[in-house]
Amino acid sequence: MSWILLIQDDFQAKYDSISKAMSAANQSMNVWELTLKGGWLMIPILLLSILAVYIFVERYFAIRKASQEDQSFMNRVREFIHDGKIEAAVRLAEATDTPVSRMISVGITRIGRSMADVNAAIENVGRLEVYKLERGLATLAAAAGAAPMLGFLGTVLGMIKAFYNMSLAGSSIDVSLLSGGIYTAMVTTAAGLIVGIPAYFFYNILVSKIETVVFILETRSSEFMDLLNEPAK
Repeated sequence: MSWILLIQDDFQAKYDSISKAMSAANQSMNVWELTLKGGWLMIPILLLSILAVYIFVERYFAIRKASQEDQSFMNRVREFIHDGKIEAAVRLAEATDTPVSRMISVGITRIGRSMADVNAAIENVGRLEVYKLERGLATLAAAAGAAPMLGFLGTVLGMIKAFYNMSLAGSSIDVSLLSGGIYTAMVTTAAGLIVGIPAYFFYNILVSKIETVVFILETRSSEFMDLLNEPAK
């Protein structure tokens, strides 16, 4: 009978251990509590996340607006120039108010000068328009790179904290002494990657859209220069 009692005691001990483990696993931790576990490094990571989202949303709609153009704009400019209505063409370009129209407006005002001067003026305005669209992209790229680095810094600091607590404990090591440092290490790493990965995609999405605008500007610039080279009717 004694061996039966031993088996029962062993089974009960294992059952209690499993029950405690399941009970601990079922205890949920909200996002705020996890953020606090990450320590002070979560503050700059959070600020970078807000900055990245703001730049992406603001630049996305600005670039989207710049990429939209009136399909009939160049046709109307061509008609005005062929008819000798230069002032009407300028007024049309100023009223349209897009990167393409601002570039073409400068080209129209240079009509009568050499083709090299007209082309140079158009290219300067085109570069200025692209520069305006790229505003904030460098900061977004910095956020995409800095957030994971801050997370890795948190990993190093957390492990230093865990090993320091372990050295103080000596031979009587308690898991609770290590949990603080490990939480800091894991939470900051996850937070840095959560911010850095979307910011990286945000940056590339904006760059791709700016390249589309650059293509439109180059196409309209070539179209305008061809227009000036057309023989008068």
